Amino acid sequence: MTFNPLEQRGIPLDRQLRNWRELNVRPIDPDHCDPYTRCRIITMNGIEVEAILFSHQLARNTVDPEVKRQLASVRYIEAQQQKAVNWLLPGVSSVLETTIAYEQVAVDLTAWIARMEPDPYLKQAYQFGVLEDFDHLYRYANLYEMIEHRKAESIVDGLTEVMPGRPTKYHHRDPVDNVRDPYDKNATDPLSKLHALTVLSAEQQTMNFYMNTGPTYMEPIARQLYQEIGLIEEEHVTHYESLVDPGETWWEQLVNHEYNECYLYHSFMEQESDPRVKAIWELHLNMELEHLHIACDLMRRHDGREPQEVLAPQLPNVLTFEPNKQYLRELLDTQIDLTTLGAGYVREAHERFEAMQEQIHGGEQPPSERVMAQHDEMFGREYRVQSEGEHPDPAQREK
Repeated sequence: MTFNPLEQRGIPLDRQLRNWRELNVRPIDPDHCDPYTRCRIITMNGIEVEAILFSHQLARNTVDPEVKRQLASVRYIEAQQQKAVNWLLPGVSSVLETTIAYEQVAVDLTAWIARMEPDPYLKQAYQFGVLEDFDHLYRYANLYEMIEHRKAESIVDGLTEVMPGRPTKYHHRDPVDNVRDPYDKNATDPLSKLHALTVLSAEQQTMNFYMNTGPTYMEPIARQLYQEIGLIEEEHVTHYESLVDPGETWWEQLVNHEYNECYLYHSFMEQESDPRVKAIWELHLNMELEHLHIACDLMRRHDGREPQEVLAPQLPNVLTFEPNKQYLRELLDTQIDLTTLGAGYVREAHERFEAMQEQIHGGEQPPSERVMAQHDEMFGREYRVQSEGEHPDPAQREK
Protein backbone atom coordinates (compact mmCIF):
# COMPACT_ATOMS: atom_id res chain seq x y z
CA MET A 1 0.00 0.00 0.00
CA THR A 2 1.44 3.37 -1.01
CA PHE A 3 1.42 6.15 1.57
CA ASN A 4 2.10 9.76 0.60
CA PRO A 5 2.41 11.87 3.77
CA LEU A 6 2.07 15.06 1.73
CA GLU A 7 -1.51 14.03 0.95
CA GLN A 8 -2.41 13.08 4.54
CA ARG A 9 -3.51 15.40 7.30
CA GLY A 10 -2.73 14.56 10.89
CA ILE A 11 -3.79 15.89 14.28
CA PRO A 12 -3.99 19.71 14.29
CA LEU A 13 -1.07 21.19 16.22
CA ASP A 14 -3.30 22.85 18.80
CA ARG A 15 -4.66 19.41 19.76
CA GLN A 16 -1.27 17.67 20.14
CA LEU A 17 -0.30 18.85 23.64
CA ARG A 18 -0.40 16.05 26.22
CA ASN A 19 -0.74 16.26 30.00
CA TRP A 20 1.44 14.43 32.53
CA ARG A 21 -0.91 11.48 32.77
CA GLU A 22 -0.75 10.94 29.01
CA LEU A 23 3.04 11.30 28.93
CA ASN A 24 3.53 8.86 31.81
CA VAL A 25 3.91 5.81 29.57
CA ARG A 26 4.47 2.37 31.06
CA PRO A 27 7.93 1.04 30.16
CA ILE A 28 8.48 -2.20 28.31
CA ASP A 29 9.35 -5.37 30.22
CA PRO A 30 13.01 -6.07 29.29
CA ASP A 31 12.66 -9.77 30.08
CA HIS A 32 9.65 -10.38 27.84
CA CYS A 33 9.74 -7.75 25.09
CA ASP A 34 10.75 -8.28 21.47
CA PRO A 35 14.38 -7.06 21.30
CA TYR A 36 13.51 -5.19 18.13
CA THR A 37 10.79 -3.27 19.99
CA ARG A 38 13.59 -1.95 22.20
CA CYS A 39 15.63 -1.20 19.06
CA ARG A 40 12.76 0.76 17.55
CA ILE A 41 12.42 2.77 20.78
CA ILE A 42 16.13 3.62 20.82
CA THR A 43 16.07 4.56 17.14
CA MET A 44 13.06 6.86 17.47
CA ASN A 45 14.57 8.52 20.52
CA GLY A 46 17.63 9.38 18.42
CA ILE A 47 15.41 10.65 15.60
CA GLU A 48 13.41 12.88 17.95
CA VAL A 49 16.55 14.24 19.63
CA GLU A 50 17.97 15.15 16.22
CA ALA A 51 14.68 16.87 15.27
CA ILE A 52 14.80 18.95 18.45
CA LEU A 53 18.49 19.87 18.08
CA PHE A 54 18.02 20.79 14.41
CA SER A 55 15.02 22.99 15.25
CA HIS A 56 17.07 24.80 17.90
CA GLN A 57 19.88 25.40 15.40
CA LEU A 58 17.45 26.73 12.81
CA ALA A 59 15.87 29.02 15.41
CA ARG A 60 19.34 30.40 16.26
CA ASN A 61 19.95 31.17 12.59
CA THR A 62 16.77 33.02 11.67
CA VAL A 63 15.89 36.64 12.42
CA ASP A 64 12.17 36.14 11.76
CA PRO A 65 10.34 36.12 15.14
CA GLU A 66 7.28 34.43 13.62
CA VAL A 67 9.45 31.54 12.37
CA LYS A 68 11.02 31.27 15.83
CA ARG A 69 7.56 31.05 17.39
CA GLN A 70 6.36 28.43 14.92
CA LEU A 71 9.47 26.33 15.43
CA ALA A 72 9.07 26.61 19.21
CA SER A 73 5.47 25.39 19.03
CA VAL A 74 6.37 22.31 16.98
CA ARG A 75 9.56 21.70 18.94
CA TYR A 76 7.73 21.50 22.26
CA ILE A 77 5.55 18.72 20.85
CA GLU A 78 8.67 16.98 19.52
CA ALA A 79 10.11 17.21 23.04
CA GLN A 80 7.00 15.54 24.42
CA GLN A 81 7.31 12.82 21.78
CA GLN A 82 10.95 12.26 22.71
CA LYS A 83 10.04 11.91 26.38
CA ALA A 84 7.22 9.46 25.68
CA VAL A 85 9.48 7.37 23.42
CA ASN A 86 12.61 7.32 25.57
CA TRP A 87 10.63 6.74 28.77
CA LEU A 88 9.42 3.45 27.28
CA LEU A 89 12.86 2.10 28.23
CA PRO A 90 12.75 0.34 31.60
CA GLY A 91 14.51 1.76 34.63
CA VAL A 92 15.38 -1.76 35.76
CA SER A 93 17.81 -2.11 32.84
CA SER A 94 21.37 -1.12 33.67
CA VAL A 95 23.28 1.42 31.60
CA LEU A 96 25.37 -1.41 30.18
CA GLU A 97 22.29 -3.39 29.17
CA THR A 98 20.93 -0.33 27.39
CA THR A 99 24.36 0.16 25.80
CA ILE A 100 24.26 -3.34 24.33
CA ALA A 101 20.81 -2.57 22.93
CA TYR A 102 22.18 0.69 21.45
CA GLU A 103 24.87 -1.33 19.65
CA GLN A 104 22.31 -3.86 18.43
CA VAL A 105 20.48 -0.89 16.89
CA ALA A 106 23.69 0.35 15.29
CA VAL A 107 24.40 -3.09 13.81
CA ASP A 108 21.00 -4.10 12.47
CA LEU A 109 19.78 -0.63 11.48
CA THR A 110 22.97 0.24 9.59
CA ALA A 111 23.22 -3.21 7.99
CA TRP A 112 19.63 -3.01 6.71
CA ILE A 113 20.20 0.49 5.34
CA ALA A 114 23.43 -0.66 3.65
CA ARG A 115 21.50 -3.49 1.99
CA MET A 116 18.80 -1.12 0.71
CA GLU A 117 20.94 1.90 -0.22
CA PRO A 118 20.86 2.56 -4.00
CA ASP A 119 24.02 4.74 -4.13
CA PRO A 120 27.26 2.65 -4.18
CA TYR A 121 29.35 5.31 -2.40
CA LEU A 122 26.80 5.74 0.39
CA LYS A 123 26.37 1.97 0.64
CA GLN A 124 30.12 1.60 1.21
CA ALA A 125 30.01 4.24 3.97
CA TYR A 126 27.37 2.21 5.84
CA GLN A 127 29.19 -1.08 5.25
CA PHE A 128 32.36 0.43 6.65
CA GLY A 129 30.70 1.85 9.75
CA VAL A 130 28.66 -1.22 10.63
CA LEU A 131 31.74 -3.43 11.06
CA GLU A 132 32.98 -1.04 13.74
CA ASP A 133 29.71 -0.97 15.69
CA PHE A 134 29.67 -4.75 15.38
CA ASP A 135 32.99 -4.86 17.24
CA HIS A 136 31.73 -2.41 19.87
CA LEU A 137 28.85 -4.78 20.61
CA TYR A 138 31.38 -7.58 21.15
CA ARG A 139 33.56 -5.50 23.54
CA TYR A 140 30.60 -4.30 25.60
CA ALA A 141 29.18 -7.84 25.78
CA ASN A 142 32.44 -9.05 27.33
CA LEU A 143 32.43 -6.11 29.76
CA TYR A 144 28.82 -6.99 30.66
CA GLU A 145 29.76 -10.52 31.66
CA MET A 146 32.70 -9.22 33.69
CA ILE A 147 30.78 -6.57 35.63
CA GLU A 148 27.24 -7.88 35.86
CA HIS A 149 27.94 -11.61 35.39
CA ARG A 150 25.20 -11.89 32.80
CA LYS A 151 25.26 -12.75 29.13
CA ALA A 152 24.38 -10.42 26.26
CA GLU A 153 22.35 -13.16 24.56
CA SER A 154 19.56 -12.30 26.99
CA ILE A 155 19.43 -8.85 25.33
CA VAL A 156 20.11 -9.56 21.64
CA ASP A 157 18.08 -12.79 21.89
CA GLY A 158 19.77 -14.65 19.06
CA LEU A 159 18.86 -11.99 16.47
CA THR A 160 22.35 -10.50 16.27
CA GLU A 161 25.64 -12.38 16.56
CA VAL A 162 28.30 -11.25 19.03
CA MET A 163 31.88 -11.69 17.79
CA PRO A 164 34.79 -9.51 16.63
CA GLY A 165 34.28 -6.95 13.89
CA ARG A 166 36.99 -4.60 12.71
CA PRO A 167 39.06 -4.39 15.93
CA THR A 168 38.19 -1.25 17.88
CA LYS A 169 41.83 -0.24 18.32
CA TYR A 170 42.02 0.34 14.55
CA HIS A 171 39.03 2.72 14.53
CA HIS A 172 41.13 5.66 15.71
CA ARG A 173 41.92 7.56 12.52
CA ASP A 174 43.23 11.01 11.69
CA PRO A 175 40.12 13.23 11.80
CA VAL A 176 40.56 14.38 8.21
CA ASP A 177 40.10 10.78 7.08
CA ASN A 178 36.64 10.62 8.68
CA VAL A 179 35.18 13.16 6.25
CA ARG A 180 33.33 11.63 3.31
CA ASP A 181 32.06 13.17 0.08
CA PRO A 182 28.43 14.39 0.25
CA TYR A 183 25.63 13.22 -1.99
CA ASP A 184 24.33 15.68 -4.59
CA LYS A 185 20.96 16.90 -3.34
CA ASN A 186 19.73 17.48 -6.90
CA ALA A 187 20.71 14.06 -8.22
CA THR A 188 20.48 11.61 -5.34
CA ASP A 189 17.55 9.30 -4.71
CA PRO A 190 15.23 10.77 -2.02
CA LEU A 191 15.61 7.45 -0.17
CA SER A 192 19.35 8.14 0.21
CA LYS A 193 18.58 11.38 2.05
CA LEU A 194 16.37 9.50 4.52
CA HIS A 195 19.01 6.81 5.03
CA ALA A 196 21.76 9.35 5.75
CA LEU A 197 19.62 11.30 8.20
CA THR A 198 18.49 8.13 9.98
CA VAL A 199 21.97 6.69 10.54
CA LEU A 200 23.38 10.10 11.45
CA SER A 201 20.66 10.61 14.07
CA ALA A 202 21.13 7.16 15.58
CA GLU A 203 24.93 7.51 15.80
CA GLN A 204 24.64 11.02 17.23
CA GLN A 205 22.39 9.74 20.01
CA THR A 206 24.85 6.90 20.75
CA MET A 207 27.68 9.44 20.94
CA ASN A 208 25.66 11.59 23.35
CA PHE A 209 24.67 8.58 25.45
CA TYR A 210 28.26 7.43 25.92
CA MET A 211 29.55 10.94 26.60
CA ASN A 212 27.10 11.29 29.48
CA THR A 213 26.92 7.77 30.94
CA GLY A 214 30.56 6.69 30.71
CA PRO A 215 31.80 8.40 33.88
CA THR A 216 28.89 7.04 35.96
CA TYR A 217 30.75 3.72 36.33
CA MET A 218 33.08 2.99 39.22
CA GLU A 219 35.02 0.18 37.52
CA PRO A 220 38.11 1.67 35.82
CA ILE A 221 37.92 -0.63 32.78
CA ALA A 222 34.28 0.34 32.17
CA ARG A 223 35.03 4.07 32.39
CA GLN A 224 37.94 3.61 29.99
CA LEU A 225 36.00 1.52 27.46
CA TYR A 226 33.17 4.06 27.30
CA GLN A 227 35.76 6.80 26.84
CA GLU A 228 37.41 4.98 23.96
CA ILE A 229 34.24 3.98 22.14
CA GLY A 230 32.72 7.41 22.83
CA LEU A 231 35.58 8.95 20.85
CA ILE A 232 34.91 6.55 17.99
CA GLU A 233 31.22 7.42 17.96
CA GLU A 234 32.28 11.04 17.42
CA GLU A 235 34.24 9.81 14.39
CA HIS A 236 31.12 8.02 13.17
CA VAL A 237 29.00 11.17 13.46
CA THR A 238 31.62 13.01 11.38
CA HIS A 239 31.61 10.11 8.90
CA TYR A 240 27.82 10.14 8.43
CA GLU A 241 27.06 13.86 8.68
CA SER A 242 29.56 14.59 5.91
CA LEU A 243 27.44 12.47 3.54
CA VAL A 244 24.68 15.11 3.64
CA ASP A 245 24.85 17.80 0.94
CA PRO A 246 25.79 21.05 2.73
CA GLY A 247 24.05 22.94 -0.06
CA GLU A 248 20.63 21.93 1.26
CA THR A 249 18.82 25.02 2.54
CA TRP A 250 17.53 25.18 6.11
CA TRP A 251 14.02 24.65 4.74
CA GLU A 252 15.01 21.61 2.67
CA GLN A 253 16.61 20.13 5.77
CA LEU A 254 13.51 20.90 7.82
CA VAL A 255 11.14 19.09 5.44
CA ASN A 256 13.60 16.18 5.17
CA HIS A 257 13.61 15.85 8.97
CA GLU A 258 9.82 15.87 9.21
CA TYR A 259 9.37 13.53 6.24
CA ASN A 260 11.87 11.11 7.75
CA GLU A 261 9.96 11.07 11.04
CA CYS A 262 6.79 10.22 9.13
CA TYR A 263 8.64 7.46 7.30
CA LEU A 264 10.05 5.89 10.45
CA TYR A 265 6.92 6.14 12.59
CA HIS A 266 4.95 4.60 9.70
CA SER A 267 7.57 1.85 9.30
CA PHE A 268 7.63 0.97 12.97
CA MET A 269 3.85 1.09 13.28
CA GLU A 270 3.62 -1.43 10.44
CA GLN A 271 5.94 -3.97 12.10
CA GLU A 272 5.49 -3.38 15.84
CA SER A 273 4.54 -6.51 17.79
CA ASP A 274 3.64 -4.75 21.06
CA PRO A 275 0.10 -3.26 20.72
CA ARG A 276 0.72 -0.61 23.37
CA VAL A 277 3.93 0.61 21.71
CA LYS A 278 2.31 0.39 18.28
CA ALA A 279 -0.39 2.82 19.47
CA ILE A 280 2.36 5.33 20.35
CA TRP A 281 3.93 4.98 16.90
CA GLU A 282 0.51 5.57 15.32
CA LEU A 283 -0.23 8.60 17.49
CA HIS A 284 3.16 10.15 16.77
CA LEU A 285 2.78 9.51 13.04
CA ASN A 286 -0.45 11.48 13.07
CA MET A 287 1.33 14.30 14.89
CA GLU A 288 4.27 14.26 12.47
CA LEU A 289 2.01 14.50 9.43
CA GLU A 290 0.95 17.92 10.67
CA HIS A 291 4.55 18.89 11.49
CA LEU A 292 5.45 18.01 7.92
CA HIS A 293 2.74 20.27 6.52
CA ILE A 294 3.96 23.15 8.70
CA ALA A 295 7.52 22.59 7.44
CA CYS A 296 6.28 22.48 3.84
CA ASP A 297 4.49 25.81 4.29
CA LEU A 298 7.68 27.34 5.69
CA MET A 299 9.62 26.03 2.69
CA ARG A 300 7.11 27.55 0.27
CA ARG A 301 7.29 30.92 2.02
CA HIS A 302 11.04 31.14 2.54
CA ASP A 303 12.50 29.04 -0.30
CA GLY A 304 9.80 29.75 -2.86
CA ARG A 305 9.69 26.08 -3.83
CA GLU A 306 7.32 23.17 -3.54
CA PRO A 307 8.41 20.35 -1.18
CA GLN A 308 7.58 17.82 -3.91
CA GLU A 309 10.77 19.01 -5.62
CA VAL A 310 12.93 17.43 -2.90
CA LEU A 311 10.78 14.72 -1.29
CA ALA A 312 9.82 11.24 -2.46
CA PRO A 313 6.29 11.11 -3.94
CA GLN A 314 5.44 8.31 -1.50
CA LEU A 315 7.06 6.66 1.48
CA PRO A 316 9.69 4.05 0.58
CA ASN A 317 9.38 0.42 1.60
CA VAL A 318 9.08 -0.03 5.36
CA LEU A 319 12.40 0.26 7.21
CA THR A 320 12.70 -3.10 8.93
CA PHE A 321 14.54 -4.39 11.97
CA GLU A 322 15.49 -7.96 11.14
CA PRO A 323 18.54 -10.25 11.47
CA ASN A 324 21.40 -9.43 9.09
CA LYS A 325 23.72 -12.27 10.05
CA GLN A 326 24.73 -13.52 6.62
CA TYR A 327 25.14 -10.01 5.23
CA LEU A 328 27.42 -9.06 8.12
CA ARG A 329 29.41 -12.26 7.68
CA GLU A 330 30.00 -11.36 4.02
CA LEU A 331 31.29 -7.94 5.08
CA LEU A 332 33.52 -9.49 7.76
CA ASP A 333 34.94 -11.77 5.10
CA THR A 334 35.68 -8.99 2.60
CA GLN A 335 36.04 -5.64 4.42
CA ILE A 336 37.37 -6.20 7.92
CA ASP A 337 40.82 -4.83 7.04
CA LEU A 338 39.65 -1.56 5.47
CA THR A 339 40.53 1.89 6.79
CA THR A 340 39.92 5.34 5.33
CA LEU A 341 42.18 7.64 3.34
CA GLY A 342 40.73 11.00 2.40
CA ALA A 343 37.16 10.41 1.28
CA GLY A 344 37.91 6.84 0.19
CA TYR A 345 38.91 3.46 1.60
CA VAL A 346 42.19 1.52 1.52
CA ARG A 347 43.59 -1.68 2.98
CA GLU A 348 47.10 -0.51 3.83
CA ALA A 349 48.00 1.28 7.07
CA HIS A 350 49.06 4.60 5.56
CA GLU A 351 51.25 7.23 7.20
CA ARG A 352 48.46 9.37 8.70
CA PHE A 353 46.72 6.32 10.11
CA GLU A 354 49.93 5.00 11.71
CA ALA A 355 50.77 8.41 13.18
CA MET A 356 47.33 8.65 14.78
CA GLN A 357 47.60 5.12 16.15
CA GLU A 358 50.99 5.86 17.69
CA GLN A 359 49.86 9.14 19.23
CA ILE A 360 46.62 7.94 20.81
CA HIS A 361 47.76 4.50 21.96
CA GLY A 362 51.21 5.64 23.04
CA GLY A 363 52.61 2.13 22.83
CA GLU A 364 49.95 0.76 25.24
CA GLN A 365 47.00 -1.50 24.65
CA PRO A 366 43.77 0.53 24.52
CA PRO A 367 40.79 -0.24 26.79
CA SER A 368 39.08 -2.28 24.06
CA GLU A 369 41.98 -4.74 24.15
CA ARG A 370 42.43 -4.67 27.92
CA VAL A 371 38.78 -5.52 28.53
CA MET A 372 39.30 -8.70 26.55
CA ALA A 373 42.48 -9.58 28.47
CA GLN A 374 40.71 -9.05 31.80
CA HIS A 375 37.73 -11.09 30.66
CA ASP A 376 40.04 -13.93 29.67
CA GLU A 377 41.71 -13.79 33.10
CA MET A 378 38.33 -14.08 34.79
CA PHE A 379 36.70 -16.74 32.60
CA GLY A 380 39.49 -18.33 30.58
CA ARG A 381 37.66 -17.57 27.33
CA GLU A 382 35.97 -14.82 25.33
CA TYR A 383 32.24 -14.20 25.28
CA ARG A 384 30.75 -14.77 21.83
CA VAL A 385 27.43 -15.64 20.23
CA GLN A 386 28.21 -17.35 16.90
CA SER A 387 24.96 -18.97 15.85
CA GLU A 388 26.00 -19.28 12.21
CA GLY A 389 29.36 -21.01 12.75
CA GLU A 390 32.98 -19.97 13.03
CA HIS A 391 34.08 -16.39 12.40
CA PRO A 392 34.49 -15.75 8.63
CA ASP A 393 37.99 -14.34 9.18
CA PRO A 394 40.37 -17.07 10.40
CA ALA A 395 42.50 -14.43 12.18
CA GLN A 396 39.50 -13.50 14.36
CA ARG A 397 38.61 -17.03 15.44
CA GLU A 398 38.89 -17.79 19.12
CA LYS A 399 42.22 -19.29 20.03
